[in-house]
Amino acid sequence: MVDFSSPNIAKNMHVGHLRSTIQGDSICRIFEFKGYDVMRVNHVGDWGTQFGMLIGELDLNFPDFLTSPPEIADLQTFYQNAKKRFDADEEFKATAHANVVKLQSGDDHCIQGWQMLCKLSRVEFQKIYDRLDIRLEEVGESFYNPLLRPMVDELKASGVAVENDGATCVFVPKQKVPLIIQKSDGGFNYDTTDMAALRYRVNEKKADRIVYVTDKGQEFHFKLIFAGGIKANFYDPKVTTLNHMQFGTVMQESEVTDEATGKTKKKLEKMKTRSGDTVKLADLLDEAKTRSMAIFEARMARQAEQSQA
Repeated sequence: MVDFSSPNIAKNMHVGHLRSTIQGDSICRIFEFKGYDVMRVNHVGDWGTQFGMLIGELDLNFPDFLTSPPEIADLQTFYQNAKKRFDADEEFKATAHANVVKLQSGDDHCIQGWQMLCKLSRVEFQKIYDRLDIRLEEVGESFYNPLLRPMVDELKASGVAVENDGATCVFVPKQKVPLIIQKSDGGFNYDTTDMAALRYRVNEKKADRIVYVTDKGQEFHFKLIFAGGIKANFYDPKVTTLNHMQFGTVMQESEVTDEATGKTKKKLEKMKTRSGDTVKLADLLDEAKTRSMAIFEARMARQAEQSQA
């Protein structure tokens, strides 16, 4: 099984997704060429607290979205507008938090809003995958949601998970920082989802090797997940191989002003989708196509001149 690409719902794919998508697909093709049965998994971010504000944004801008589905081509702008409103408007923030509770409780209106956002995102994602000739099976975070609480209860009962500062944690050998599988407020997070996904992939899908293709920023996270999986007896490392195929992050340059001196200097930092400064992957592909065509046409023109001479 190869876990790669993994964009987030309600956000456009940006240049940072290119490496995971292409490298993951390349790994799949190599394994397939060698005769392995390969599962290509897209672990999309399709669940979480951010959907409370996104559903609220839908209600404000498209109050009749259930009967007249909107066309939201620029998902990133939609997300950023929702985030700005969430940060600035206390009433909207309260509504967003209420929507999260409703969504997790199965409220029909919120479920339909969530499903619509997922559907709109998939349409935009598929345009990229079609251009790049990528095949993927979507198994997002929401798929594992029903498995989280039973898993946490089981790990607590077995003593693998213990309470620490109000949170439920799994401490692994040689690491001071634990896996937090249940927050102090009772919520779940990436640690919980990835532990449940690991267990499902080994026990239900019978994967004997799992390759996670992400940037190096998640290196420590997967070290904890792999070690936590062994402690929880979710897999036997002698039987199942886990690999984290990591790559560098896409950086962006920004200018910051030193308050003491007033001087401006340049700073490199990881590209952040919430800031709105990311380069959309579709735009990158368009520019690559335009530049390639220009090079091709110039080359053909030179060949034509040479043949006439």
